[in-house]
Amino acid sequence: MDGVAALPPLRETIAAHGLDAKKRFGQHFLLDLNLTRRIARAAAPLGDGTVIEIGPGPGGLTRALLLEGATKVVAVEVDPRALGALRELQEAAGGRLEAIEADALRIRPVDLGPAPRRIVANLPYNVSTALLVRWLHDADDIADMVLMFQKEVVDRLVAEPRTKDYGRLSVLAQHVCEVRRLFDVAPSAFVPPPKVTSAVARLTPKPSDAREADLRPLERVTAAAFGQRRKMLRGALAGLYSDPVAVLEGLNLAPTSRAEELSVGDFVRLARILTNE
Repeated sequence: MDGVAALPPLRETIAAHGLDAKKRFGQHFLLDLNLTRRIARAAAPLGDGTVIEIGPGPGGLTRALLLEGATKVVAVEVDPRALGALRELQEAAGGRLEAIEADALRIRPVDLGPAPRRIVANLPYNVSTALLVRWLHDADDIADMVLMFQKEVVDRLVAEPRTKDYGRLSVLAQHVCEVRRLFDVAPSAFVPPPKVTSAVARLTPKPSDAREADLRPLERVTAAAFGQRRKMLRGALAGLYSDPVAVLEGLNLAPTSRAEELSVGDFVRLARILTNE
């Protein structure tokens, strides 16, 4: 029998290691193996390269990744209490799992294993957006990402212009990746249940020649524009450009328009001009 399949139920593992979820780590554990395997299958193919999991906790999704055929999983966990449970899983996995105690915000995907690298994670809510933005900068090193967020974050990731959810994260993610909402996950699927619904999204980086090599100008433009959403762009961008009206008119954009009216491509054009300011 597969060593992973023979492990005791996850609830027993959590009890044995005293792994009550900690709010400071943003932890909500997934125990439903049918659900975790659905997430793992969404990240297929898993048989080559490196599967990177962030915040595995007691290893529910980790088990699913291994059961779905992952040949190398690197699990990055900041909570030292979880390492005992992950060591048991590591022994059962027969060399297919490496568990690392580290802060994912301080590690780059390229340092975790050979390409293709796929990141699959039930992300800690308190750092999910910061982690994603970091990975957008490292898109050249990532083949694919299947990630669980709060549903409101996925709403923002897939939002279109002129909608209430469209914002800075929408522009950054859609410029770098093809973004697809996969499915929602009810609070009851977690222990403890969060107060909000979650959702799983797949983000596949576009070819490098289809996106900006340096995202920092795009981050600056979107931060200024959406930081003052109710302002007209001629005012919101005044701190970035010496003559924002001329810049906007030069791109055939109305200086009186607001951030949510611009497309992702419009923001990219503004960022390219900022680079030369």
